[in-house]
Amino acid sequence: MDAQMMDVMAVSARTVMSDRTVIAPLQPEWNDTGTGSMARLRPRHRRSVAADVPWYQTRPYQTVRARPGHGPNGVVARDPFSHGETSTEGGAMSVTAVPSHPGAPPSASDRKSARGAPPSGDLPAVEREGDTWTLRSYAAVKAVLRAGDAVTQAGFNAELATRTGLRPPVLFEDGAAHREHRVAIARFFTPSTIDAEYRVLMDTLSDALVADLQRRGRADLGDLSLELAMQVAARVVGLTDSWRPGLAHRLEAILALPRLEGVPGWRRAASLLATNLHVLRFYLFDVRPAIRARRKEPRSDVIGHLLERGYKDAEVLIECITYGAAGMATTREFVVMAAWHLLEDDALRARYLAGDLAERTRVLHEILRLEPVVGHLYRRAAEAFTIEHDGTATTIPAGARIDLDLRAANADPAAVGADPLRLRPGRSLGPRVGEAVLSFGDGAHRCPGSFLAIAESDAFLTRLLRLPLRMVATPRLGWNDLIEGYEVRGLEVAVG
Repeated sequence: MDAQMMDVMAVSARTVMSDRTVIAPLQPEWNDTGTGSMARLRPRHRRSVAADVPWYQTRPYQTVRARPGHGPNGVVARDPFSHGETSTEGGAMSVTAVPSHPGAPPSASDRKSARGAPPSGDLPAVEREGDTWTLRSYAAVKAVLRAGDAVTQAGFNAELATRTGLRPPVLFEDGAAHREHRVAIARFFTPSTIDAEYRVLMDTLSDALVADLQRRGRADLGDLSLELAMQVAARVVGLTDSWRPGLAHRLEAILALPRLEGVPGWRRAASLLATNLHVLRFYLFDVRPAIRARRKEPRSDVIGHLLERGYKDAEVLIECITYGAAGMATTREFVVMAAWHLLEDDALRARYLAGDLAERTRVLHEILRLEPVVGHLYRRAAEAFTIEHDGTATTIPAGARIDLDLRAANADPAAVGADPLRLRPGRSLGPRVGEAVLSFGDGAHRCPGSFLAIAESDAFLTRLLRLPLRMVATPRLGWNDLIEGYEVRGLEVAVG
């Protein structure tokens, strides 16, 4: 490998690294130093060596870091996960939800990723703190997402990732280069392409996973959804020539590494070494074989497209990590969250299974509206511009960092009607508001794989939910700081 490849490994991994905050039921041990609180939690990750356990049900041990507030003794702090207040009384964490729209009345909530007491108080639709502007109304968030060249990417460590000297991945591109790239890759994600190229894979894989569950009698849905999402994402991207099994584990290892910012001394060095090793394994076992195969024989997938455009190996590696995170991690979480809702609500499950494709899609979109996997998006104002919301005009100055609260925007009564935190497929939406609202983003950076994500989720869930299932373990709810979204672990089901 050349020096440029070595240099980019750490930065490419840092674009997708995350801290994890476990909300419940784990109990943190607080390091109350007066300068902030840090708890280390060690969830029960299993590494099974039994011969009859499929490889996708094994996973590496991880250290989980929790940062719910400023200390253990009853200190209350804002938790962006819940849009509310987090009490750390006695070391346990509880959440009091806060509506994100002025004047919104307290209402019952079906949102599983924001547990706690009934809503109280409110938050402004537009709020400024220092140079950061937080937007919570649907109209304001959508206006920024459609602001074009007036804003640039500032989330997912974008401003760090652009320092490599290489061309940025599509997630971080802006302007004409991004528009050209999006037009070129759009062909991989159209409904017709998905039906022609990936439908058989999704159906066959879903059948196999459900049959395996039936044979074993019990499984963790997170393991099944990870295998589903990984296989589909690998096919679309072109990671199909790996020299060793375990692609999902290698991507998970990259995504699970802690951030390096602020980590001092030997810990930073150790983390950097671990980062380089995980990215190196991913490159050697998965990315390089795919590149070599496509240089010998071009193929119609993302890696083949990148090579046609003259991408270097290091640039292909960064794109593969980006697509892997987007295609694997987010779809995995949504499948488990959707299954959780459908398993606990008999009427909703019956409606879903009895419906045609349009009705099933409507149900899944409503779950995604209520439980967006990516909770916040960030932009940087390239120039001053004005947005309008609730009859008020607000000018955001050049250089400002903009926090787009998708969880709040998706629950804006002006866009989604009454009882915005209730799960109601087919609800009356505002003009030009889509069923998933802003869960897939909007504007130039709207998720290109939105149709694929719903299609593979539906293929698996329709087969899974026809089994006589029961939940045998309470899911653990966690938080991914990189995408500011939930992680559901430990949702185990049994047949019969």
